[in-house]
Amino acid sequence: MPFPVVDSHIHLFPASHLPTLAWYTPDGPLSAQHSVDQYQHATTSVPARPNSSNEKYLRGFIFLETDRISSTEESTSESSNIPGWKHPLDEVSFLSRIAQGKPVNGEGHLATDKEICLGIVPWAPVPGGPSALSAYVEKVKERTETEDVWRKVCGVRYLVQDKPSGVMLEQGFIDGLCWLGKQELAFDLGVDARQGGLGQLREAVEMMERVFSVARESGETAVTIVINHLCKPNLRLATDSLTAHPEYVEWKNLVTRMAQASPSNYMKLSGAFSEILPLSSEDEVDIDALASQIQPWTDVVFDAFGPDRVMFGSDWPVANIGGGGNDVAWSRWIRVVETILDRRGLTEEAKEGVWGQVAVKAYGIQL
Repeated sequence: MPFPVVDSHIHLFPASHLPTLAWYTPDGPLSAQHSVDQYQHATTSVPARPNSSNEKYLRGFIFLETDRISSTEESTSESSNIPGWKHPLDEVSFLSRIAQGKPVNGEGHLATDKEICLGIVPWAPVPGGPSALSAYVEKVKERTETEDVWRKVCGVRYLVQDKPSGVMLEQGFIDGLCWLGKQELAFDLGVDARQGGLGQLREAVEMMERVFSVARESGETAVTIVINHLCKPNLRLATDSLTAHPEYVEWKNLVTRMAQASPSNYMKLSGAFSEILPLSSEDEVDIDALASQIQPWTDVVFDAFGPDRVMFGSDWPVANIGGGGNDVAWSRWIRVVETILDRRGLTEEAKEGVWGQVAVKAYGIQL
């Protein structure tokens, strides 16, 4: 029987929201609308419905916040210099329209698309601690409008890869993560080993160890932490003698400690096309060579986390930049992941877990 694929990491934004994105520039590679219809075009290599000619089908996606202009503190007035929560909450409203099947002309989704929106991970002011989070999440609930959509809110993200060092160790951040655990909301962790440095990973490990120490001592539910994109390792390192390279060795040790910090930590098998040299949109790529370039890093992840804590994600549309564009990037990543899982020698059950069931468990979503 064909099994479902859950794409655990995609981003969506309509053209009308582009000026609210913190990273937006008019000439940037993603500075245009990226909508559900474009995602469906990208994913045509895997059928959207189960059929006897394919072993898997794309059941749907989990949406990740897109780094809107925001601040930990809520803005008190329209004239305030503090950005506040307006833009992230408008993003929630946009996802609510998709999940309710209430399309708005020009946003690139249809009423039937509500079936493939499986989960929503909005931005949240985690450094503000429980008080800010509680107030913000209540506003998120209002924006979802219905209980069905509210149930799809399965976690939050506050990107730390571009924040000053030390933010993850602030007491408000630690307390905020503990609060998320009590609410059964996951936290998506975005760190960047290649561009931000391994110091981000060291800080993340210390944060995790503190958070889970608090959970053990208090007897409370530990927050589920879903780590994005293999921690964005430096996949551009030469593969000759890679396993002896100091950068690889420290990355390996830190990722292993992340896995050991808590059984409720997970890793996303995603984001690799942003860390390699960009691929051409026209030439046929060597999938085996790509898999060989990435495999030393994914082997560490599987050794540390085990296949029952690793989930597939595409990082669409960001993957288009390095992966060759919207016509080919998603299907290329699918083939790379297939090759990696085959080489790993996973059982069919373990493969099905990586493709979808691990995300279902980690986020508590329903198919």
